[in-house]
Amino acid sequence: MIPIKTEKEIQLMRKAGKNLARILNLVVKKVKVGVGTKELDQLAEKEIRKIGGFPIFKGYQGFTTTLCTCINEEVVHAAAIPDRKLKDGDIFSIDVGMRLPSKGGMVVDMATTVKVGKVSKKVEKLVSVTKKSLELAISKIKPGIHLGDMSSEVQKYVEKNGFNVVRDLVGHGVGKKLHEDPQVPNYGLAGTGPILKSGMTLAIEPMVTEGGWQLEFRKDNQAYATVDKSLAAHFEHTILITDKGGEILTKE
Repeated sequence: MIPIKTEKEIQLMRKAGKNLARILNLVVKKVKVGVGTKELDQLAEKEIRKIGGFPIFKGYQGFTTTLCTCINEEVVHAAAIPDRKLKDGDIFSIDVGMRLPSKGGMVVDMATTVKVGKVSKKVEKLVSVTKKSLELAISKIKPGIHLGDMSSEVQKYVEKNGFNVVRDLVGHGVGKKLHEDPQVPNYGLAGTGPILKSGMTLAIEPMVTEGGWQLEFRKDNQAYATVDKSLAAHFEHTILITDKGGEILTKE
């Protein structure tokens, strides 16, 4: 059963989303060559707790940090490890979630990929295509369509541009919990999957790879990374389905 949010819950998610977007933007402004992922993680946690929120990733299924801090071939879930610093030419994906207020509140989730220093033209394209695939997904959202109508458009756009979408990990419903129904893949067939309804809230998150989409798990920092070591990018917004289309909740 896919939850339909009440007006009160939607207002709470709007407030949480606006605040989380502001916090992620603060973190992004600190990204530069030589900065440590732990430093960025501590900043995010401080800002979340300052407004009475709770960093929803921390402690979730054993995860140890506020941010997922993925570098280059890492796709998602990399914990912020002390002394791990960004280098010139890296691409850096930051994923963050928050419950606001910390008890009894609503959850929002978002991610972005940042270029560190100078990167190649192919990397520029990878980041651009991934971001645009999320924008395309959001533009397709409206009540009455199948989830697969949106997912198939993301896959077609990404593959047309010479990249691949991850299959092993997908987006998800979000709100009262971090992960709710439905699963939101970035691939599939039009005309399949659940029908979207006004009041649903989804975390839509294209994860795109330069090469193969197969992933491996790294125990040292809890990251999922590409098996072939090809680069990956990740963008995500929490979206409310309304009668007028998709409303981005995670923006200032």
